[in-house]
Parts: sequence; C-alpha cells; structure tokens
Amino acid sequence: MLVDSPPEQCAETAPAPPTRRAIRAFGLLISVAILVAVALASIAVGAKELSLDQVWHGLFEDSGTYGDVVVAERLSRTLLGLLAGAALGLSGAVLQALTRNPLADPGLLGINAGASAAVVTAITFLGVTSLSGYVWFAFFGAAAVGALVWFLGGSRGATPVRLALAGTAISAALYGYLQAVMIMDDAALGRMRFWTVGSLSSADDSTVTQVLPFLAAGMILALALARPLNAMAMGDDTAKALGANLNRTRALSMLAATVLCGAATAACGPIVFVGLMVPHVVRSFTGPDLRWILPYAAILSPVLLLGADVIGRIVARPSELQVGILTALLGGPVFIFLVRRRRTAQL
Repeated sequence: MLVDSPPEQCAETAPAPPTRRAIRAFGLLISVAILVAVALASIAVGAKELSLDQVWHGLFEDSGTYGDVVVAERLSRTLLGLLAGAALGLSGAVLQALTRNPLADPGLLGINAGASAAVVTAITFLGVTSLSGYVWFAFFGAAAVGALVWFLGGSRGATPVRLALAGTAISAALYGYLQAVMIMDDAALGRMRFWTVGSLSSADDSTVTQVLPFLAAGMILALALARPLNAMAMGDDTAKALGANLNRTRALSMLAATVLCGAATAACGPIVFVGLMVPHVVRSFTGPDLRWILPYAAILSPVLLLGADVIGRIVARPSELQVGILTALLGGPVFIFLVRRRRTAQL
C-alpha cells in the first residue's frame, strides 16, 4: 500500500521558483552584456571601414596611424554616448515619477529649450563658435530654465501639474525666440543646424571631460532619489506618513533632471525620445519600483543611443545620419503606440 508523502516533504523536494527580484537582477546582468556589445560595435563599426586589426591597434597601441586616429575618435564618441544615454534615461525616469506622467520626457519642463536658446544666443550675440563654448552656455541655459520652472511651478508648493504647465509655457516662448533669431541671422542658422539635430560625431576628450563631473553628480543624485520617489508615487498623504519630505524630494528631482539633461544636451544637442521611450518600456517589465527602473534606464538608454548612432554611420556611408534624426524617426511611431496603448488600457 502506497502512502502519500507529507506535504512538508513535497515542499522540501520541489525546486523553489525564481523570485521576481532574482529575475530582475538577472535581466540587469543581461542588459549590461548587451550594453558592452553595443559599445564594442560603436568602436569597431563606422562610416570609415576599418579591419579588426586596425581597431585593436587603435585601442591598445599608439602608433599614430590613420586607423588609430579614427578609433580614438570613436572611443570618445562611444564614451559620450554612454554618458549622455544614461543621463537622458535617468532624467526621463525621474521626471516621469515627479510629474506622475509615464509619457513625460526631459523636454516637458523646458530643459531642452533652455539649452537651445542659450546656444543660439551665444552664437548670434557673443560670437561663440566652438563646441567647448556651446557646452557651458547650453548647460547654464538648461539650469536657468529648470530654476525658473521650479519658481513658476510654486517652489515649495510645486505640484506635478504646475511644473508641467510652467515647463510647457516656457518651452513655447523659448522656441519662438529661437526661431526668430535663427531666421534673422543666416550664420547662426548654419551653425545651429548641426547642433540642434543632436549628434555624437563632434565628441572629443575635452567634451567628455567637461560634462563628466555634472553627469556623475546627477546620476548619483537620481539613483539616491529612488525610495522617496517611490513613496511619492503612492500619493502625498501616504508619502508624508512614510516620512518622505515632499518639497525636498521635488526640488532634488528637479535638480537631478536639470543637471543630467542639461549636461547631455550641452554636449550632444537636444536628442529626443530617449528619455521618454526607455523608462516607459522598462516600467513594463520591472513594475513601478524606481529602485529597478532607474538602473535599467541608465543601462538600456545608452544601448538605444549608441545603437542608433551605429546604424546612422552605416546606412549613409560614406556620410553619416545623425543620431538625433534616428531617435526621432524611431521615437515618433513608438510614442504613438504608447499613447494608444495607454488610452486603450483606460477604456
């Protein structure tokens, strides 16, 4: 006569299912591996065809050949793509949490518009012509607009709706100023045309060095805000009950988003949709927990940016298609899909 095993023994012998936390951690490792592969492709593949031997020598030997020079340029370009992509992804995720709008992006608060207006002002009225000059004007323009949005949004009494409305109004005014100046000054139009598209092709060591401190500080601050932003997502009253300081969290979130997006925009120009698409897609498989959304966004956003940059170098050989064009072409249909899916879910 067979006797069934006690339930306790069955529970002990059955393999434990993987926890969601373990699955997320494994997915994060896979994302890192994908990022490494895309970064290597960014160094090895370009508008100018190089052999793997030339790429190897360019990375690890300093012989001064043509291939070495090209690889050095690609290395700076890849580093900037890694930093700028992570910055745009993190800033988008923080702003979506801050405004409680999963379709928000860094442009919502006027940060891109502030950087662009500062650059066109520097070109037209101050005669700035170098990328190293653009970086500082663009960064301070973004910072000034971020502070203005925070002030107009109510400062300590700021709410997500007020911040979004203030950012939209300022963006409209600044883009009007931008178009007026560019129409009146043909030289400014010619110099701005390349920067406003959004590109990594002008990256060099000095550009990376200039924006690195700001990006590093912004990334650390954004990652540190995961817990208080999680609390705010449950509502202001619940967040207060959990001990979250709403005013401080909103102020620091604005600061982190402004520093990250401002520095990335200063170095690369206004690249759209990266900060919108990646956090939104990440949220679909991580859930609403920002402790996972932020790291995933910081890793997968550079995958999108560098991947688009590599494609742009290949499809238009021997010329290049700038990365800002490709992210816009990809982001438009994706944005429409996300809006339609969100609308369907609400019905």
